[in-house]
Amino acid sequence: MTVQQSFATLGRSTVPLIAAAIVLDLGVDPALVGVYLAIGSVAGFLTTLGCGGFILRYGALRMTQVGMLGLGVGLAVTTAGWLPLFAVGAFIGGLGQAISTPSSSHLLGRLSPRHLAPLMFSIKQTGVPAGLMLAGVVAPALVAAADWRVALLVIAGVCAFTAVALQPLRARFDTDRNPAQPLSPADIRANVAGVLRDPALRTMCVAMFSFVGLQSLFTGFFVLYLVRGLGYDLERAGLVFAIAVAVAVPARIGWGWLASRLVKPATLLSLLGIAMAGAATLAAVLDPAWPTWAATLIATAFSVTAVSWHGVLLAEVARLSPPGRIGATTGAVLACGDAGSLVLPLLFSAALSATGGYATGFLIGGLLALGVGVAGLWRRVGRGA
Repeated sequence: MTVQQSFATLGRSTVPLIAAAIVLDLGVDPALVGVYLAIGSVAGFLTTLGCGGFILRYGALRMTQVGMLGLGVGLAVTTAGWLPLFAVGAFIGGLGQAISTPSSSHLLGRLSPRHLAPLMFSIKQTGVPAGLMLAGVVAPALVAAADWRVALLVIAGVCAFTAVALQPLRARFDTDRNPAQPLSPADIRANVAGVLRDPALRTMCVAMFSFVGLQSLFTGFFVLYLVRGLGYDLERAGLVFAIAVAVAVPARIGWGWLASRLVKPATLLSLLGIAMAGAATLAAVLDPAWPTWAATLIATAFSVTAVSWHGVLLAEVARLSPPGRIGATTGAVLACGDAGSLVLPLLFSAALSATGGYATGFLIGGLLALGVGVAGLWRRVGRGA
């Protein structure tokens, strides 16, 4: 699950990370990157909202395979260079990539010891920074060696290969699938209603919206910000990004260990919300005259907070889920994250078009995360926790 998460993230993040080359070649507005991310988020929202029944019916591993194939197809179709096909590719890829986390949560929730769940989920979620690190190094290198179309085709092939490589494991891990599981809108509505009725799960939904939204700004716009806003070349910007997200691998494991041993997960999530708001503010004030190491430190702070909380939150969702419904519940909560990755990039693009700068967009995302963190701590202080 860590490996598939890595390659799913690699596939999802490639277009934004090489957007500077695509924008230059096609002569389009950089703000369209936000539209691309938003379309993928709409598709992801639809997937996570309705994937629970499919996971129960066909198995978590089978749905992971289907998702990786969809992601590969979504990347491949964009190589035509026609803007409508970018929209199609974003939608198909978003449908595919979004199934990765609910499927893996379903498996880990079923197989992990409960007291180690935050650590186990955090280890699995290291696939996200690992995938971002790969994308930050490999995608710009492929662009430099060939062009952006070759980069997308190579990574599409990696996604398809991952789907095939998972096949030998299916018989072992999809033993709980239920071919009689109904697939109906009523089941989706009941699942979402059940999540929203639960105050603790509702809080997780709000945190997911804000945190995923801010993360999407970092992964979707930071390299573009360095290149177009601060004058970095694509390879140097990609290296800064790769170094930053590499630190997120031990950070995720560290946060998972803390949540398993020393700090209550809800408290840790609140503190991380405040910290990621601080990182977003630092990103907003980054100046072209500052040395590369300063930009790398700021990116690392962003990565350690806004890209490193997932295992803690997903384990908490799994703990709060009804028995046998971890995948479905996780999907409903993740749908709120997809909503955040839809809304915030659109707000960022609007701010970019209106101001011509990147600072306002980062500050908007940071403000939402700050609100979640402060509200969470306030509730815990009020309860004496």
